[in-house]
Amino acid sequence: MDFTFTPAQNELAKLVAGFAAERIAPHRREQDRTGTYRPDLIADLAGADLFALRIPEAYGGRGLDAVSAGIALEQLAAADLAVCFPVLNAALIGGVLADNGTAGQRARWLPPIARGEAVVALALTEPGHGTDAAGIGTSARPDGDGWVLSGEKTSIMIAAHATHALVFARTGGDGARGISAFYLPLDDARVHRERLTDLGCRAGGRGRVVLDGVRVGADALVGEPGGGFAAVMRGFGVSRALIALMAIAVGNAALDEAYAHATRRTAFGQPLGRFQSVAFPLVEHTTLLHAARLVAYEALCRADRGEDPRIPSNMAKWWAPKAAVEATHQALLTMGHLGWSEDGPVAQRLRDVIGLQLADGTAAATKLTVARLVLGREYAP
Repeated sequence: MDFTFTPAQNELAKLVAGFAAERIAPHRREQDRTGTYRPDLIADLAGADLFALRIPEAYGGRGLDAVSAGIALEQLAAADLAVCFPVLNAALIGGVLADNGTAGQRARWLPPIARGEAVVALALTEPGHGTDAAGIGTSARPDGDGWVLSGEKTSIMIAAHATHALVFARTGGDGARGISAFYLPLDDARVHRERLTDLGCRAGGRGRVVLDGVRVGADALVGEPGGGFAAVMRGFGVSRALIALMAIAVGNAALDEAYAHATRRTAFGQPLGRFQSVAFPLVEHTTLLHAARLVAYEALCRADRGEDPRIPSNMAKWWAPKAAVEATHQALLTMGHLGWSEDGPVAQRLRDVIGLQLADGTAAATKLTVARLVLGREYAP
């Protein structure tokens, strides 16, 4: 068992950390205040090759492994969680398209994603179907040599910024086997978008996407009819571990601020860190985040070896965001009024990281996945 990164992975971490310190962290509070990305953010992320992480080299990407994607997203999340979502989506959706698209589709779709010219959103969740994703009602009906899509998607991260979306719609009967995936541009006049107002990650542009009879060609279908749900579920085996690492990075950044505060601030004639009531809770949260990080990287290592990553990935997804929220909350309490203030370094982080308890599957959904894999579907909830 090897707990070390390769020299190339360590170099990647160093490069992304430097980029994040220079081009991401200085804008975190302003983007949160304005509720949108600064105009040149996407170009900066593209210039750093962050959209290309998981795109195959044959299509202009870097072809990096899942562990490397986790390393890059950790560094970004420590600087500003909200900027991770276009990068995460490029990795997830790029992987779905690479694994399920035809040669022609891959050649058309993947290079623009790698270059940051196509900013992609995952359009799965609906107003009446969140965790019950297999019950979606958005329809895709055959129409001549193409399809017509109608329905509403909601809680779509970066909906306000995306140029394209991987849309899941019902082409067949009930359940998961009746769902297909379509890749389409969002500049169609029959696509209507509305930005939602959020507690955290306000710059991320979460929103509603309404498809009002959008017509697409036959070549917008990704993979086989009825294969869309299975394709994205396979992708979640990696993306859920990536999201866990994003949460852990936020929690660790908040704890770093609390540790620094505990050395600077004095009370009753000595540094705060000398009090067990201050130091021990921080150590406990540091331990939990460290353990959750190992589980997340185990999942990514398994994926890179061609093994099934779903058990550790789903374990990490339900545990890490919860641990990160609690660690960030403890950091806020440690820093007192400075932590409570929006002018301090951790209040925004707490608002932001709470959302990761919902993204890509709730704790209940991911625990259900683990239960079914461990017990077998016939013995699990």
